[in-house]
Amino acid sequence: MSNENETTELEEAEIEIEEIAMQLADMLSAALYFAGVKKEKLPDAIDAYLQGLDEIFQDDEDVAEMGVDEVIKVIEYLQTSHKHLFS
Repeated sequence: MSNENETTELEEAEIEIEEIAMQLADMLSAALYFAGVKKEKLPDAIDAYLQGLDEIFQDDEDVAEMGVDEVIKVIEYLQTSHKHLFS
C-alpha cells in the first residue's frame, strides 16, 4: 500500500511542477512583453532568452540561483542583441 501512496504523491508532485513551470513561462512572457517585446514575437523572445542565459552565464556556476538582477541582465542583453523582437 505504501508503494501506491508514494506513486500517487510522485504523480501529484510532477503535475504540480508542470503547472509551476507553465506559470513561470507565462511570467517570463509578461516580463518580456513589458520590456517591449512584440506580442507575436514572444515565442522567439523566449528562445532568445534561453540562449542568452547560456551566452551570458556560460562560465558562471551559480546560474541555477538566478534572481531579479540576472533576469534583468538577460532582458537588457536581448534589447541590444535582438532589437528586431522589440517594439
